[in-house]
Amino acid sequence: MTSTVAADLPVAGGKGAIEVADTGNVVKRTKKRLTSKGATIASLIIAVIWTIPTFGLLITSLRPQQEITRSGWWEVFAKWDFTIENYQTVLANPDLAKSIINSIAISIPGTIIPLVIAALAAYAFAWMDFKGKDLLFVAVFTLQIVPIQMTLVPLLSLFSRGIVIGGETFFEGFRGAGIFTQVWIAHSIFALPLAIFLLHNFIREIPAEVIEAARVDGAGHGQIFFRIVLPLTVPAIASFAIFQFLWVWNDLLVALIFASGAASPITRTLAELTGEFGQNAYLLPAGAFIAMIIPLIVFFALQRYFVRGLLAGSTKG
Repeated sequence: MTSTVAADLPVAGGKGAIEVADTGNVVKRTKKRLTSKGATIASLIIAVIWTIPTFGLLITSLRPQQEITRSGWWEVFAKWDFTIENYQTVLANPDLAKSIINSIAISIPGTIIPLVIAALAAYAFAWMDFKGKDLLFVAVFTLQIVPIQMTLVPLLSLFSRGIVIGGETFFEGFRGAGIFTQVWIAHSIFALPLAIFLLHNFIREIPAEVIEAARVDGAGHGQIFFRIVLPLTVPAIASFAIFQFLWVWNDLLVALIFASGAASPITRTLAELTGEFGQNAYLLPAGAFIAMIIPLIVFFALQRYFVRGLLAGSTKG
């Protein structure tokens, strides 16, 4: 027993000792770069510049209508005049609560559906061998450059009459689907190329020895995915989930086309809040801050996973 343990230990000057030393050096270099004074100062400057528009929006949301239309938000330092009337007006909108619920009903499935599909597809591209895998992965990757606007007409055609092939109509059931189904499908389609690409890169970094050891023990692809790959991929999934949730929550283009009437989300309600000729545009800053509450809750709830997902692979040699 003692000899076996001793044999497993890296011998001084051996290959194992060199690998351990190289890994330690990479970690030290990475920590030094991330904690240097220059990086800290640059991060603070970027954070301040990035925060200024949000701070200005907050100040504007608390100013009276006359002051908003007459002068810029920075003039508040010369004349302190704040009010909560804008928030009261927005909260008094009878459609606001319903639109927030609609946004939740759209954003959660619009985040979960593409993540489930993308995780399975990413595993297949990373650890399964099948004919045309590389070509298909390149095709999925190139779909990221297709503008969303170019896909709206085919999607509208799909949702309205289905796809006709050889006289047979497919996907005709989308016409009678629920009020949110079309929005979920649209957001899932738009998110899949980037989600598959990012998760594939993360899953591919899992050591091959781990996958091979599971296969030797008789584990199939399903067991490997759910018991090994999925737990290790949680940081990447959480990171993309935050981005996807924010994209869906703040989306207006898809909402204007596919989410009308009873399915109107918060972004569409805020756009309609301004009035026909924008006479109520002064209410938008207050409405924007009200709409921020739930995304902020989601971000802070998943923040630790988000940071781990962003730093994943930073210590690779």
